[in-house]
Amino acid sequence: MPFNTEFNKKTYRIKIEGLIQGVGFRPFVYRIATGLKLNGSVENRNDGVVIKLKCTSTELSEFSNLIRKKAPPASHIESINHKEIDNIDFLDFHIVKSSSVSQTITDVSPDIAVCDDCLADMKTQLNRIDYPFINCTNCGPRFTIIQDLPYDREKTTMKEFVMCDDCRNEYTDILDRRFHAQPVACSVCGPEYSLFLNGEIIKARKEILDKTIQLLENKNILAIKGLGGFFIACDAFCEETVARLRKLKNREGKPFAVMFRCIETAKKYAHINAEEERSLFSLRRPIVLLKEKEKLAPSVNVGFNTIGAMLPYMPMHYLLFEKSGLDAIVLTSGNISDEPIITDNQQAIEVLGSICDGVLTYNRHIHNRTDDSVASIMNNKERIFRRSRGYAPVPVKLDTDVDGILATGAELANCFCIGKDKQAILSQHIGDLKNIETYEFFAETIEKYKKLFRFEPKIIVKDMHPDYLSTRYADEFDLPAIKVQHHHAHIASCMAENGINEPVIGVAMDGTGYGTDGNIWGSEFMVCDFNDFKRISHFEYMPMPGGDMVTYEPWRMAVAHLYKVYGLEFLDFNLPFLQNIDNEKVKFLCSAIDANINTPLSAGAGRLFDAVSALVNLCPKSRFHAEAPMRLEAAIDKTIPDTYNFYTGDTISFKPTIEQIVKDIKNNIPIHKVSTKFHNTVIEVILQTVSTISRQHNISKVVLSGGTFQNKFLAENIEQKLSQKGYTIYSQSKIPANDGGIALGQLIIAANKKR
Repeated sequence: MPFNTEFNKKTYRIKIEGLIQGVGFRPFVYRIATGLKLNGSVENRNDGVVIKLKCTSTELSEFSNLIRKKAPPASHIESINHKEIDNIDFLDFHIVKSSSVSQTITDVSPDIAVCDDCLADMKTQLNRIDYPFINCTNCGPRFTIIQDLPYDREKTTMKEFVMCDDCRNEYTDILDRRFHAQPVACSVCGPEYSLFLNGEIIKARKEILDKTIQLLENKNILAIKGLGGFFIACDAFCEETVARLRKLKNREGKPFAVMFRCIETAKKYAHINAEEERSLFSLRRPIVLLKEKEKLAPSVNVGFNTIGAMLPYMPMHYLLFEKSGLDAIVLTSGNISDEPIITDNQQAIEVLGSICDGVLTYNRHIHNRTDDSVASIMNNKERIFRRSRGYAPVPVKLDTDVDGILATGAELANCFCIGKDKQAILSQHIGDLKNIETYEFFAETIEKYKKLFRFEPKIIVKDMHPDYLSTRYADEFDLPAIKVQHHHAHIASCMAENGINEPVIGVAMDGTGYGTDGNIWGSEFMVCDFNDFKRISHFEYMPMPGGDMVTYEPWRMAVAHLYKVYGLEFLDFNLPFLQNIDNEKVKFLCSAIDANINTPLSAGAGRLFDAVSALVNLCPKSRFHAEAPMRLEAAIDKTIPDTYNFYTGDTISFKPTIEQIVKDIKNNIPIHKVSTKFHNTVIEVILQTVSTISRQHNISKVVLSGGTFQNKFLAENIEQKLSQKGYTIYSQSKIPANDGGIALGQLIIAANKKR
């Protein structure tokens, strides 16, 4: 019989770090300890969970293994460390009241989709029958309601709701699934919805549900308060209503997201593989970009062959589908045009009430605004395009100390990033800072992060572009400032996410970024690490007639390319995209190019895609950001292997490509063939250029970043073909490859520069 008495037991202090707050971690630890008949304590602190345990070394090992193996589904353990401490004679195992120590913080949980257990309770528990705010330690609101750490009810927006006896009993019962579930509530004591309809306020729960369903089933548009802000909903099959919503929301061409009743319904309208299904069903519940199978209302995706699909994640979503005949609803951000999603009830009533037939609010405050996250599956891997609800603010773990660094990010698709010890904490998606309301959201959220994460900036990092509002924000601080080149930040962001710090071949492709030569970059082939970069090659510079106007009128870039190749001769080609554009206007632009008047030079890959999309008459005028490249991608036929010609070197010329595209247009070659040949050409350009740089610099690791790599056909083919040639490929998945990931790159570069 093994020798195992109290005599050889020691007292250990166990420190667990990671995503362990707001996920039922303390009761989980309690159940493991009591199951092993061990005495001690567990304490929730702002720097992690601390356990004191009286046990043998064998019991300590078993305890630690069970903690890792059976951790709550929404948790993520980064580390478990233990040390022996002075003896403590515990009488039992108990939970210690939360405490706040030092400026160190533990991870803050994102919001989590409602769990199956709660959905079952919503049908059986008398005080929670059809109650739309049901939650437990395994699900529900987290980041959107938290105001400070440690994560306790009085530090959330639930503090206004006093628990009833039933909820209090669950909250204090260590064996209950709702033990210390901070948002715990029921129909007796919790938040409630109100429906503002035709000047009336409806408060009865059943009447609200009935009226809401009636509105959606009868061609109406409804504003609904979600987890992180308001959304606008309507029947996804009613073209009349969806078209009306487009007009009222001032959103002409950008596709709407769609929430399906269930995965079976989603599979009827979209092609869904195993990885896409896993992403749709994950606790994070992002919008997943899927290939269309059957048509919804035409105005949902306005000619695109993809659907931005998601599944229900709030109890209210399940109630709406369960009690209605709806199979899918449009669920788009509750804002006007590009403004931030609305979170305030009164503002929603005033602003959204003017475009919606009803406004459904609730009386719990949203402290941290979050929009739905957007993902796509590429090469069987989830790639985040918009990182917000369900993902933020989970940190990126680094090997470098980044403490005290604030990176302000880019101007489009902005996220900022703060450094805590060796953690990079990216904000939720902020948006386009050119919009004043979004800029205010940006500045306000930085202040919230400073408080929540006990952060005080000592160094501030900014983009090189002097006119970015994120740069101007940084300039207002009396702090040491570091400028980081946009595309160097793109590559560094991908390196940081993948945990590499050595010279790599960086391929950064996007629409714009201020270059060290004063021109606009966006097709960079560089050799770089966190300290510096050397630009080896790039696409040929092209003038942008009218400057930023080219992003709204891609035909201008087509004209620039044609003028470069043919002079004014192209005006005699009878190209379809020019038929609705005045010849004199085109000649004026060409004269402006000659005189170098408002025609800044750009090497941006996005501008080349704009030019080709306009040239084939797919998108001469753009109604939203990146529409032209998106429509060009949508036209691809994957069965076509052909390419166009090009010239490589220090600069890459697409003059032969343009000539051959014009020839194909004159010969009435279908758009899908031209689009595919063009994409194949860009892939071949990247393969050849990477191969040349690899030979010259003896580097085999290739890092891909930039918004252009959100093009699924492009990204998948480049990754596959480079891998087949023996290169080690790094691309982004948890952090956006677009400008939403820039701040992470800025942060890690600044940390290396300050050494």
